[in-house]
Amino acid sequence: MSWFESFILGLVQGLTEFLPISSSAHLRLTASFAGWSDPGAAFTAITQIGTEAAVLIYFRRDIGRIVLAWFRSLRDREMRRDPDARMGWLVIVGSIPIGVLGLAFQDTIEGPFRDLRLIATTLIVLGLVLGYADYRAAQQEKGGRHRAVVERKELHHLSVKDGLIYGMCQAMALIPGVSRSGATISGGLFMNYSRASAARYSFLLAIPAVLASGVFELKDVVEHPHIDWGPVLLATAVAFGVGYAVIAWFMKFITTKSFMPFVIYRVLLGIVVFVLVGLGVLDAEAGAAVG
Repeated sequence: MSWFESFILGLVQGLTEFLPISSSAHLRLTASFAGWSDPGAAFTAITQIGTEAAVLIYFRRDIGRIVLAWFRSLRDREMRRDPDARMGWLVIVGSIPIGVLGLAFQDTIEGPFRDLRLIATTLIVLGLVLGYADYRAAQQEKGGRHRAVVERKELHHLSVKDGLIYGMCQAMALIPGVSRSGATISGGLFMNYSRASAARYSFLLAIPAVLASGVFELKDVVEHPHIDWGPVLLATAVAFGVGYAVIAWFMKFITTKSFMPFVIYRVLLGIVVFVLVGLGVLDAEAGAAVG
């Protein structure tokens, strides 16, 4: 992988990781459009460490409180009622589905799941799901002649059941094109959480899963005899810087704006990919490459 390729892919990773449009799909598509080798699931997992570092810094105060309260709850049973301690336990609970499914389907994730036809399908289908979830939430907030206003839930309402549902939604992002934030935010909206709360928990929930995935893939990448670490580290650093800026923008955006622009983008991109694959411009089954 050249320095230019790594810079572009790191930029794409940072721009798309936190938006509900799927970073893994965009890395795969960017490489295909440019005629480069598929960067592969391992490259994606490592560069995600950069974007997760952005999450750790952006939410550092929240994370610090949650971690301290969680450790205190290990020896003080009363502390388990503390909202921050509960959040720590619920992040762990919500991380179980993606951990189990990620290990069970690792070979499929790194192979067949990267087919462009599947990516195009998930871009469209999950885009429509997000659009419906957002529309439904907006209608519930407005109320109307024949419906009562539904009050949106915040993170202090989070239960073990809701945490597991969030976790199952996050696990769907193992399929490129789904989008981790898109799936979890959609799940949160369907459970009547506010946009901001759904996004915040989505980012916190991603931390253990992404860091664990990155470390797990790092083992295989280190053993690869032809890895050029310079470009990989550059991509990770670029993803960190761009990702931090995107988080700050996105958290402000969702407080007043609809997800509809992302829905339209996903559907149009999915259609374009189907057309280009059908015309033979893009190779749907281009092999993954590491590095």
